[in-house]
Amino acid sequence: MLQRLPAALLHGCTTSSPTPSPSAAAGGASPSPVANGDVPETATATLGFIALTDCAPLVVAKEKGLFDKYGMTDVKVAKQTSWAVTRDNLELGSVNGGIDGAHILTPMPYQISAGKNKSNKPIPMYILARLNTDGQGISLSNEFKDLKVATDSAALKAVVDQRKAAGQKFKAAMTFPGGTHDLWLRYWLAAGGIDPTQDVDIVVIPPPQMIANMESNTMDTFCVGEPWNSRLVTKKLGYTAVTTGELWKGHPEKAFSMRADWVDKNPKATKALLMAVQEAQVWCDDDANKAEMCEILSKDKYVKAPVKDILERSKGNFDFGDGRTLKDSPLLMKFWRDSASYPFKSHDTWFVTENIRWGYLPADTDTQKLVDSVNRADLWQEAAKAIGQTAAIPPKDTRGIETFFNGTKFDSEKPAEYLKDLKIKKV
Repeated sequence: MLQRLPAALLHGCTTSSPTPSPSAAAGGASPSPVANGDVPETATATLGFIALTDCAPLVVAKEKGLFDKYGMTDVKVAKQTSWAVTRDNLELGSVNGGIDGAHILTPMPYQISAGKNKSNKPIPMYILARLNTDGQGISLSNEFKDLKVATDSAALKAVVDQRKAAGQKFKAAMTFPGGTHDLWLRYWLAAGGIDPTQDVDIVVIPPPQMIANMESNTMDTFCVGEPWNSRLVTKKLGYTAVTTGELWKGHPEKAFSMRADWVDKNPKATKALLMAVQEAQVWCDDDANKAEMCEILSKDKYVKAPVKDILERSKGNFDFGDGRTLKDSPLLMKFWRDSASYPFKSHDTWFVTENIRWGYLPADTDTQKLVDSVNRADLWQEAAKAIGQTAAIPPKDTRGIETFFNGTKFDSEKPAEYLKDLKIKKV
């Protein structure tokens, strides 16, 4: 059994598992914790989400009655307007009009736990599951279509340098400082020799507002989750340069995270929520359910986007908007298959290390201790066993050494060495 270390967070410096068969499909015959006498301490929880395709597990768990199935009969899924609002509402907690947990950018629970929040005070958070892998993109306005920018951002360097010399920096948008989209964007730019701190003006735009801001020429490029890259192409406002799965195949993305005090007070309710979310992830990854999933997400109260803009990339069909297309690509967003739901500690170590790289967390952050205090893979395992998915539990808390598109490798046991070898960084 995995162990959780005390939450003293800062100061100091740290094989694919078998693909499970989706035996516990939504609405299936998985045993209810209520039937087993494992009654949740509370039936109430408020969970936030942002209008992105990867909020699907929370939305499906609500729409398909999976929260109800496991005794959580009063779960609210509350749409948030931005990641900053998500952070602030997590700080409040539902008792103060906020939220108890959320569909969230994986680095955010680490920032909040480390006191990088509105109050500048540590608020312990737990990551209970990864919600998805892959499924994000970096897109550019049509102005740069002739440059044929793809995985190698070096094709943009001349433009970036010219803009900088003229006192009008190249403008890039992401969704939250130190969040996944910020890190993908920065990694991609730096790999092409562009310093995102010195050479580019990076701005924060909430995901659903990316299209309107590109239309009004607020930015030259953005990194965001689907369906907003697809929507940009549909509206002929730009093209997708690269999907994030091309930068790091099978990369971790969003997480299901909750306030630690809520989890500690309500362990049975937490398990029930996690069982429902895991079962929803199994359902979402069944190809037979993709169309229905996207129909649900398209509703105004959820993503509020045309079904087609959500569906095609969810099926692995990519129209990049510049003549390139992919059919049945393995780069599609994954919710359960290939251990997509498992919160590998090695992945969280990378996110914390990259937050140190760009100055969002102190250079002397004790990475190992921080990860061990936030990541609750042990709770994931308990819930997986309860829904009949024991075979989905990976043998280790790591997938091994990860390799990025530019050949850079990350060993979670040697994050300081990885950081030292990076040429462009703020730390």
